[in-house]
Amino acid sequence: MTEENKLENIIPESAPAEATAESNTTPETADAQPAAESNTAPETADAQPAAESNTAPVTADAQPAAAVPDAQETGAAETTGEKPATEEKKKPKKKKKPAKKVIEIEGLGVRFNMAEQKVDSLKEYFIRLVHRNLKYKEFWALKDVTFSIRKGDRVGILGLNGAGKSTLLKVIAGVLKATEGTVTVKESVVPLLELGAGFDKDYTGAENIYLYGSMLGYKRDFIREKFDEIVKFSELGDFINVPVKNYSSGMRARLGFSIATIVDPQILILDEVLSVGDAKFKKKSANKLKKMMKSGVTVLLVSHQSDQVRSICNKAIILEHGRLIASGKAEEICDQYEEMINKDKQN
Repeated sequence: MTEENKLENIIPESAPAEATAESNTTPETADAQPAAESNTAPETADAQPAAESNTAPVTADAQPAAAVPDAQETGAAETTGEKPATEEKKKPKKKKKPAKKVIEIEGLGVRFNMAEQKVDSLKEYFIRLVHRNLKYKEFWALKDVTFSIRKGDRVGILGLNGAGKSTLLKVIAGVLKATEGTVTVKESVVPLLELGAGFDKDYTGAENIYLYGSMLGYKRDFIREKFDEIVKFSELGDFINVPVKNYSSGMRARLGFSIATIVDPQILILDEVLSVGDAKFKKKSANKLKKMMKSGVTVLLVSHQSDQVRSICNKAIILEHGRLIASGKAEEICDQYEEMINKDKQN
């Protein structure tokens, strides 16, 4: 074979080899590039939509999310009758705590021994005592009385004569001791139990101001400071220097009330004091009491006048033969008391 034929035989063999090399290289690069493109471009293409799908749709869904559930909740609220969740629930009003109890009475009983036979002398009394010949008859002025009074209450005590009203006030004031039961008083008491209670009849009105004021626990300097105010309220004028034994019952009542109410006591006890005196003093003392009530003074008032109890008190009780038969609001108890009086009149 000639050299040209050899070359021709050689060239075709190398050409395919190069072609194969090119086919082995070029397609790989071609395939690699698309692969890279497919791995990069599509990923970025997919990533962008993914980002779009993660952002745009979320914002699109976020807007309806605030509205759609509300519509559902409002629909549910309409069907169930409940308020929508978006509305703020009204806070329940806090209940006021009841005022503390300042007077507690439980199972109170007061017994008096009434002699069956009259003893004329101390000698006869001791002889009977030694021979154990003293006989008494028990009288229960109060029996099984139980109730409590809260701070700021104005309690009217109603009942017929001999029902035990004054005895009850004396036990609360500490003048009498209970035979049975318990009486708890947690604040200071200013009692105005009787007309002229605590007064010395031989002393003048001015001297009795200091005497009675000291019994109520007022200091002398305080009484001296309030002296003119006491005299002015009592309206005694020049009679303040006259002995109390020459006073009428109304004058003694005015003086005693003026001294007792010169300060705002914590507990004020009034035993038929407001029922004595002229109409002017009754009105003046009632206004004084109402002014004191605004500061939270607890008042116990004994009266036979239901109208007076209605105007001053918010609570009331009825005593009958030493027993508590009714207690509650002043209006209701006064109505019941008036029915009792009408029945007694008919009988």
